[in-house]
Amino acid sequence: VQLQASGGGLVQAGGSLRLSCSASGFTFDEYAIGWFRQAPGKEREAVSCINISDGSTFYGQSVAGRVTISSDSAKKSVYLQMSSLNAEDTAVYYCAARNRRIVISSIHLAGVYDYWGQGTQVTVSS
Repeated sequence: VQLQASGGGLVQAGGSLRLSCSASGFTFDEYAIGWFRQAPGKEREAVSCINISDGSTFYGQSVAGRVTISSDSAKKSVYLQMSSLNAEDTAVYYCAARNRRIVISSIHLAGVYDYWGQGTQVTVSS
């Protein structure tokens, strides 16, 4: 199983970014994919997560309304569209996968994921 996160970069406050998580080595449609982020000195937090099989989603409170998660089974990819970015969004963003659907009440928990990508840096300048 391999996960490749990309799309990070430097963006001005108020701007937008789309992160991509490309997956390989597993049956994509059976998986749950989560986007997490970790800023220096802070705990890792769930940004947004999706069960590929039924499209059920989770959004963290700090990003709700500014972020949309989507998936493309043909490309085995999950996307995180982020807008109205602010300095608090600066972090390394990771995508993670679990090889089965996760109940929505637990999908935000980092510990339930089995595989992690390498992370992509998002820096928002004010």
